Amino acid sequence: MHHTFFIANLMCLYYTGGVLSSVLFTLLCYKYPFFDKGGSTKYHLNSRWFQVFKSDRDRRDLVTCGCAAGVAAAFRAPVGGVLFALEEVTSWWRSQLMWRVFFTSAVVAVVVRAAMGWCKSGKCGHFGSGGFIIWDISDGQEDYSFAELFPMAIIGVIGGLLGSLFNQLTLYITTWRRNHLHKKGSRVKIIEACLVSILTSAISFGLPLLRKCSPCPDSDLASGIECPRPPGMYGNYVNFFCSKDKEYNDLATIFFNTQDDAIRNLFSAKTINEYSSQSLLTFLVMFYALAVITFGTAVPAGQFVPGIMIGSTYGRLVGMFVVKYYRRLNIEEGTYALLGAASFLGGSMRMTVSLCVIMVEISNNLKFLPLIMLVLLISKAVGDAFNEGIYEEQAQLRGIPLLESRPKYEMRNMTAKEACGSGRVVSFPRVVKVSDVVSILRSNKHNGFPVIDHTRSGEPLVIGLVLRSHLLVILQSKVDFQHSPLPSDPRGGGRSIRHDSGEFAKPVSSKGICIDDIHLSSDDLEMYIDLAPFLNPSPYIVPEDMSLTKVYNLFRQLGLRHLFVVPRPSCVVGLITRKDLLIEDKENVNTLELQSTSVRIPQQNKRLMTRNIDVERPLLNGLLQNQIPD
Repeated sequence: MHHTFFIANLMCLYYTGGVLSSVLFTLLCYKYPFFDKGGSTKYHLNSRWFQVFKSDRDRRDLVTCGCAAGVAAAFRAPVGGVLFALEEVTSWWRSQLMWRVFFTSAVVAVVVRAAMGWCKSGKCGHFGSGGFIIWDISDGQEDYSFAELFPMAIIGVIGGLLGSLFNQLTLYITTWRRNHLHKKGSRVKIIEACLVSILTSAISFGLPLLRKCSPCPDSDLASGIECPRPPGMYGNYVNFFCSKDKEYNDLATIFFNTQDDAIRNLFSAKTINEYSSQSLLTFLVMFYALAVITFGTAVPAGQFVPGIMIGSTYGRLVGMFVVKYYRRLNIEEGTYALLGAASFLGGSMRMTVSLCVIMVEISNNLKFLPLIMLVLLISKAVGDAFNEGIYEEQAQLRGIPLLESRPKYEMRNMTAKEACGSGRVVSFPRVVKVSDVVSILRSNKHNGFPVIDHTRSGEPLVIGLVLRSHLLVILQSKVDFQHSPLPSDPRGGGRSIRHDSGEFAKPVSSKGICIDDIHLSSDDLEMYIDLAPFLNPSPYIVPEDMSLTKVYNLFRQLGLRHLFVVPRPSCVVGLITRKDLLIEDKENVNTLELQSTSVRIPQQNKRLMTRNIDVERPLLNGLLQNQIPD
């Protein structure tokens, strides 16, 4: 689940609107712990709804919904938000998560629509401007010819090259920043952010001063675009230190706008002669360099909107040459700016389906769908020839165990046993001494340990998996310590349950208990713990000669954290097919029928068996089943 939180943290720098919901929930859990425990005895509040957030999987789903909501709110693309969560945020996708993310994006779309309708009076600043489609270019180029596919393919190649170069440069700079600069403390981070801000402001204000103003084109009343724009307004044709009233500075038109309006200007139609190639090239070089330097600093600077700015700039440059040499009236530079934005994002982030839908939703022009698909596929193919996507590169830099979509080719010739290494397996017996538990937890950082018992003949037998976090809770509470080194019998009535599953849930407001925070006396260290009630009795197990490729796919598709490797069993106790998993409930028949075997169990015996199973079932069995596939 670590890669989910990393990507969520990286994307929330821009998608504040959606991820804010998950952050707000975390703050509520910190301020009011009953949100984390499912209720509050102090305030007499109890709700089963809050208990769904007690496992890592549920919290990961919450962050996934937050990322989808952020995309839907920032770009007003609800379907794109769902696909973004599917393609980029999570690697273990379930149908239950699908409708949760879809419901979240639908609610965001309705709320944003209602808020924009309320803000049309202008009381909300810029929130109500632009309509529900953020960069509507539906009135742009209506059709394209076969000859235009070649320059559009060139845009895809440029996007792949510039995107892969951006990933490599940011990787180098981020590595240097982490290894040298940021180790000097938080004060250096603040100074670095201030210097980058001063540099950006100086360049943004100084470069337009070096450009000469251009005369305004003939005004088109139908377009609704004035030249120059009125003071205090955002839009096209900015008059910046021009000697005449009917002149504008094309470079200042990009700089002295919000990024939202600057992108809208680059995407706009019927403004063929607004920008010069020199100004666009100057802005591209400057903005690309500043984006590389700014990425990784201690500022809330995202990657999505700067990527659209960079791509739309060189896309508009290509569009200018197409208009000049093809000499056709129906060609719009804004169309190529849109394709350039898609190509750079595809070359940098390596997203395909979700990015394609997002670009269609923000442009409100379905005719561009085949063109966007073309440039995305080309830019991704070109970028993959050099390096990986920006999320994967940054995840590897931070040491996050992010599994790629495909296993390495070398894994085909390796087995599960070879991947385990030659080190000794760290395990616990069923009844373990407290001092041994403390020693093992201090000597390694494993999060899961196998629990080994022995049969009457002396052969070792794996009876389950115990988590590090659960061992820390047991050590801190001390109520499960016993003097006897023999296993306790839960059916004998000599031992009562002293915990509930809520005590073993991972806290939202902190990282949990650390072994250094637990203080044990010398008498406590000499006592014993029976781990049987606290382990997961059915962990995932594979034979030692299984292909490592299959093991890799299990981790990816099931979202596993641990996997036991055991010798190949010598006997088969049964065989399960798909039909064995289909259970029929027939009316007026108190039986449970399994289709493949037609085994009938009387209802009375079934209840008796269930009662006996509940007695022998470990306390944390239900909780562990929610946490292990994570």
